[in-house]
Amino acid sequence: MVDKLFHQFPVYGYMKNQAVYAPTIEDEYTYDKIVEANAKYLREQVEDENQLAQEKHTGQEGQNQEKSSQEKSSSENKESSSGQAERASAPVEPQIEITREQLENYDYLLGNFFIVDSTTAVDASRINASGLLDVDMSIEKNQEVPQILIYHTHSQEGFADSREGNPQDTVAGVGDYLTELLTDQYGYQVIHNTDTFDVVNGQIDRNSAYDYSLAVVEQILQENPSIEVVIDLHRDGVAEDRRLVTEVNGKPTANFMFFNGLSYSALNGEVTYLPNPYVQENLAFSFQLNLEAARYYPGLSRNIYLSSLRYNLHVRPRAILLEAGAQTNTVQEVKNAMEPFAQILDQVLQGSGKDAD
Repeated sequence: MVDKLFHQFPVYGYMKNQAVYAPTIEDEYTYDKIVEANAKYLREQVEDENQLAQEKHTGQEGQNQEKSSQEKSSSENKESSSGQAERASAPVEPQIEITREQLENYDYLLGNFFIVDSTTAVDASRINASGLLDVDMSIEKNQEVPQILIYHTHSQEGFADSREGNPQDTVAGVGDYLTELLTDQYGYQVIHNTDTFDVVNGQIDRNSAYDYSLAVVEQILQENPSIEVVIDLHRDGVAEDRRLVTEVNGKPTANFMFFNGLSYSALNGEVTYLPNPYVQENLAFSFQLNLEAARYYPGLSRNIYLSSLRYNLHVRPRAILLEAGAQTNTVQEVKNAMEPFAQILDQVLQGSGKDAD
């Protein structure tokens, strides 16, 4: 079905012709695809999924509205010294029920949690409840050593109200806030690398950004073998009339999306020049995070986008690429999204991600 949908778009022919890639094209492909194809396809896909979720859970609407109102009232009465609204308390209980039985249905699992790019392919051997839920993604928290690395292959990505020359208004500034949350609120030691990988000779150039970032990430991991979680934090690119925003705890909050590369081409099979021994662990990690987001914050996550390449996710079993908001979001909306993301990340790392009702 996805393949037929993509035939409706002119970009489809380009994507098909690019099924065999050289490693240096990986980043250029990512940028073009997200800006062009994802903007058109995901808009319809996500809106349909959100509408379906709303219809399924109308019985809880009154309870959720009352809870949201209480949280909004509480959060509006608090403000940090920097002028940012303080983090609102996370929901104590999941907002919707998702059962193991539901997840064991392949069509339900694929249709509600994944978006499959036409350049790759999946089946029940790769996307199945056991393979995604039964992988233990928990870690033993140790505040004495760094356990999480955050970096930005596209460090110059900004937002609708970004001020030119201010790094706090870029995705790197969002990474600073995520680092603060994980350190101060959840007790992890985090390394946040803000090196620039997408600027060459003073100009934005993303053709080799993944190659540049990989070299630095591998060095950091070699020097800090205690790191178990690697997050490449991006922002998406969508049509200018599309705003990826919802409300969480009374605050406008940018939607986010997980992005996984499978090193598998629909036309040519395994992409052998981009081996990823952790592809199933990567999938399990993204899925458990997305499942927690769906349970605690319905409508927040845009699910997991599956593509054919690798995107440096092979460096650790718990490696993710996160698309937080888009160029049409405000800086604050995207920073707000880091609050529920930090919560669900901590939950999965403490072992709750493999649990289904």
